[in-house]
Amino acid sequence: MSKPPRIAVRAVLVENDRLLMVNAYKGRDDLWCAPGGGAEAHASLHDNLRREMIEETGLRVDIGPVCLVNEFHDPERDMHQVDIYFRCTVADAQIDPEWQDPEGIVTDRRWVTRAELTRLQVKPDSLAAVAFDGVSMFYDPLEPLLR
Repeated sequence: MSKPPRIAVRAVLVENDRLLMVNAYKGRDDLWCAPGGGAEAHASLHDNLRREMIEETGLRVDIGPVCLVNEFHDPERDMHQVDIYFRCTVADAQIDPEWQDPEGIVTDRRWVTRAELTRLQVKPDSLAAVAFDGVSMFYDPLEPLLR
């Protein structure tokens, strides 16, 4: 029997034409994504995203509309994750360089321009279009995991 899909929430946070990215894949320092993580039961998606943003970046965010739904899957490992991305804003986008993820998953976070984003290995593939091209809502089904 297959496991049910895992639900995760992520922030698309663009300030001064730069997108906030984190290396939140354990064991893969070269793979970047938008900050966020797994949703915990009995908490709203917004509350989960606020918690994840504080854990991974130390930033408190205002959460806007959903802008992307992306699915990752790996049939060989019976893994299926649905990521829900929200447009977010923050009053002060200064990240404390001493901030550490209490779970030890995120070890680096950075603001990147679109040009810098093209030089990074990023998931999901559709993130740049959503962050920088003004795409208001996008569904990206069943993107294979990178190995």
